[in-house]
Amino acid sequence: MSVFRASHLNAPATGQVADVDLEAMVDLSVVLKPGAAMEPPEHYRGHPLSHAEYRLRHGTKEDVLSRLRVFARKHGLIVTFEDAGAHLVKLRGTYKQAIEAFQPEHLGVYELEGGRRYVARTGHLVLPEEIAGDVVAVMGFDQRPVAKPHFRRRKKTTAATSYAPAQVASAYQFPTGVDGSGQTIGLIELGGGYTDADVATYFSTLGVNRTGTLLSVGVDGAANAPDGSASGPDGEVQLDIEVAGSIAPAANIVVYFGPNQGSGFADAISAAVNDEANKPAVVSISWGGPESSYSQQDMNAINQTLGQAVALGITVFVASGDNGAKDGTKADAVDFPASSPNVVGCGGTTLPPKGPEVAWNDGAGGGASGGGYSTVFPLPSWQSGVPGVTGTMRGVPDVAGDADPETGYQVSVDGTSTVIGGTSAVAPLYAGLFALINQSTGARAGFVNPILYANSQAFTDITAGNNNGYDAGPGWDPVTGLGSPIGTSILAAVKATPAGGSPTS
Repeated sequence: MSVFRASHLNAPATGQVADVDLEAMVDLSVVLKPGAAMEPPEHYRGHPLSHAEYRLRHGTKEDVLSRLRVFARKHGLIVTFEDAGAHLVKLRGTYKQAIEAFQPEHLGVYELEGGRRYVARTGHLVLPEEIAGDVVAVMGFDQRPVAKPHFRRRKKTTAATSYAPAQVASAYQFPTGVDGSGQTIGLIELGGGYTDADVATYFSTLGVNRTGTLLSVGVDGAANAPDGSASGPDGEVQLDIEVAGSIAPAANIVVYFGPNQGSGFADAISAAVNDEANKPAVVSISWGGPESSYSQQDMNAINQTLGQAVALGITVFVASGDNGAKDGTKADAVDFPASSPNVVGCGGTTLPPKGPEVAWNDGAGGGASGGGYSTVFPLPSWQSGVPGVTGTMRGVPDVAGDADPETGYQVSVDGTSTVIGGTSAVAPLYAGLFALINQSTGARAGFVNPILYANSQAFTDITAGNNNGYDAGPGWDPVTGLGSPIGTSILAAVKATPAGGSPTS
């Protein structure tokens, strides 16, 4: 047997309230390694793989899947889903069967404030030698919430300014004459929901001619389930739809709902990346948490799927967080998955009607742009030598946009008009922009980070403000990244950048 190091980095904050019911059912997600090593991200620029090509070149090998099936059957676990291209096998059984199979060091039932109970795991797992070397993660034992939505509602201040999403797009010179036709945007959500009627009324009220479709996809038992609370996850879901849908009104939008736990987050992202029916070319994620709130195996699994997105030509934008340089912790920290080197991390600014744009920081308790340096991911090649980037670790964010609730977005949540900000708005803002860019170029932009860093002139450099840990300044900074977008300049940069090398046969 082999000890599989899958420890959760933090024990639950609350004490254990019960033992696990051994006869209760549990669903596990086993993430496996690709069958062949991935090329560097730049390799796929201009030459994205189809899902079939990816499965052929990198899919998990049949002998690996076979050994896992035998192992599961030996312990009475049922294979409920298997996809070699997604490197994912889902297993179902009783806790007793799952414990006997993977031997978690400790499982217990804990309780959140508000009474919600969940199972959490600490310590290692044990896997047999014949499968241990092929496993990236065994997820599902730990069901604590791992992510929060990164939006902030505006306080009732008389001096506040707000914008319709299209006005923000205009201020940032987004391309005109395109509407996102032929494009699909994927949104990742870990709770909440929307109604078609409320969304349609919002667009109609703003005069947005939405011709794109809106579809929800449930993952791991989650579903589109609005709870009627504008301060809860409904605010996130509807903000994402309304911002992206306003900027690219002809783009189709698919909302992937997963449960808020490590396996749910990973599986929702995997569902979007591996969706061969809807084929989103752009994905927006406005949920996350400090790197220290995840187990290393969970980050490895999610980052592997985000690397698959790169190979498939999918551009992923992720909110960098709303709690400044400490990301809600006691020490400097960055938010994941914004810290993944396979995504574009999106920070926040204040966009006044007149005068210069500055870094978003509304003071104690008011929110500020997330940013800093990863403690997990090393400095990627496209950040090496960039003025402002220091040290040897991945810097966050890459880009920024209007996120201050006091200069926020006019949206509607559960039929009620409100103003929302936060870096949650910036990820779908960029997703909408790149739906327009993809339509303009007739191709998937794919992995754009090297292009963005090589074309800093395509951004308005934000040189004033801070995030309570770092200062904004000339060039890239760990508050607003390269700055806010000049949409037409980003389009020109993408058009002018030659495609990478041809994929190997």
